[in-house]
Amino acid sequence: MAYKNASECWKDIMSDVKKNAGLLSEIEKIAKENTEPTNVVFGTSGWRGEIGFDYTYNNFKIVTTAIIEMFKEQSPDVMKALGVKDFNEVKTRGVIVGHDNRFLGPDFAKIAIALLSKEGIKTYYSGETTTPEFSAAIEETGAACSINLTPSHNPAQWAGFKFNPSDGGPAGSEITKVIEKFANSMMSQKRTIPNPDNTASFETIDPIALYEKFINKRGTLNTKELKKFIDENDCLICIDHVHGSTRTRPQRLLGQSPKIKYFRTEDDYLFGGIAPEPSSENMKKVTEALRSSNAKFKLGVIMDPDGDRIRFTDGTTELPMNYFGALAFHFFYKYKGFKGVVTKSVATSNFVNAIAEKLGAGIKETMVGFKNFRPYLLSTSSERAIIAFEESDGISGYNHTLEKDSIFGFLVALEMMAKTGKNIGDYFKDVQEEFGYFYPDRSGIVVDRSLVGKPLVEKLSKIRETMQPGSKVTFGDATKTIKTVITVDGTKIVFDDDSWLLIRPSGTEPKVRFYIETRSEAEKDVMFKKAGEITKNAIAS
Repeated sequence: MAYKNASECWKDIMSDVKKNAGLLSEIEKIAKENTEPTNVVFGTSGWRGEIGFDYTYNNFKIVTTAIIEMFKEQSPDVMKALGVKDFNEVKTRGVIVGHDNRFLGPDFAKIAIALLSKEGIKTYYSGETTTPEFSAAIEETGAACSINLTPSHNPAQWAGFKFNPSDGGPAGSEITKVIEKFANSMMSQKRTIPNPDNTASFETIDPIALYEKFINKRGTLNTKELKKFIDENDCLICIDHVHGSTRTRPQRLLGQSPKIKYFRTEDDYLFGGIAPEPSSENMKKVTEALRSSNAKFKLGVIMDPDGDRIRFTDGTTELPMNYFGALAFHFFYKYKGFKGVVTKSVATSNFVNAIAEKLGAGIKETMVGFKNFRPYLLSTSSERAIIAFEESDGISGYNHTLEKDSIFGFLVALEMMAKTGKNIGDYFKDVQEEFGYFYPDRSGIVVDRSLVGKPLVEKLSKIRETMQPGSKVTFGDATKTIKTVITVDGTKIVFDDDSWLLIRPSGTEPKVRFYIETRSEAEKDVMFKKAGEITKNAIAS
């Protein structure tokens, strides 16, 4: 049948992925023929769009051309943020181009390579590559930057475009705003960019080999010791790749072993019809495999398609990043002797705050978005992060990549077992008993579309006028005193018992997001109710 647009076709495909997978050829056709412009926005993690609808061949060529125009403009501020002197240095050092294993990834990568090569820019092709491997590859090759084609954990119909400068971290707004400026100018002119010559030369690189070289040189993790632990102990390790680009990475780093089981390593552009995120629901296969085992040491993880998000379990206890990041900080501080600060987003659990305060370490809370951790992950930082993590399952750490890294998280969890002699659930319980119990969660409400953007920000800012340190807030029959108000990203109200609620507007949707943390499970409902009450009062005012 003929489809009005790609969105309609995607609806049919996702309604029954086994039956309708053949319709991907229709999506490819639409993506090539559709020249309708879009509005390009680089959010907290790049530009994302629906394949064939707004992420089309022409729009992709426009965004790539916008990057080339940014290079040519040679703005001093942009060149400084890129970490290069001028366009000639970009051409000499080159650009790494790669993709996750989603539909049309190699096709889009070839277009980017051809456009870059046409301008005399050296190009490297890394093929199927995880997000943290781009950071390592930039370091090891000396490239000026990278183009990473992934929408991270988004569903199958999405594609994405991440850009990293020469330090390997996510591009900051001083770069992405310029890309947006050039791209949206061309979009407004309804530019159609001809297909470039696809015979462009490029150098093929092995991202896994470069990543292994990188972590061995940095020395934070020792894969030889971890391999020895697996070989010598009664253990079962289960890894669910959800058909993503992390597949084959553990084998390359740790070697083949019958004690390591791998799930969903096959090619599947549609991810079996699920959203390929490291959720509790998606982790069931791993959990069931561990529960049926009598091994002494058990570890299970699930990683998203581009390898920058991860969740953990030992078959009994599941650890989302709110908990695992705090545990990793405790482990690095106590067992590895690293000194520095812990860095977390403002929406992340205060469990790590309790640990850091008792151990005498500094705490840095940033806006949501891993790129905000860059100042603390740089080797030159005076306040260097021991661990940097966010509640949305991203983590990196001391002397490691500026990008979040699921393989790093997995290797840290392995080392925890090796050094503590405990499964991560038992280790977690020990740390909880010493530092306290915290119960994070998140929710939100939908608001009128007319409020999206500045109007909603302005209305929610009024919360700060009524919620002041020392004020009393009632929760049913209970009363709490506000200890601190943090306003780096929305309004985070911390109470005297270290429970808290954060109210922040979505930057792209008509929603207000609630993040809470209580000291008992029973308090969650009343905390969400209070967040809703505060929000509605602010909007009404």
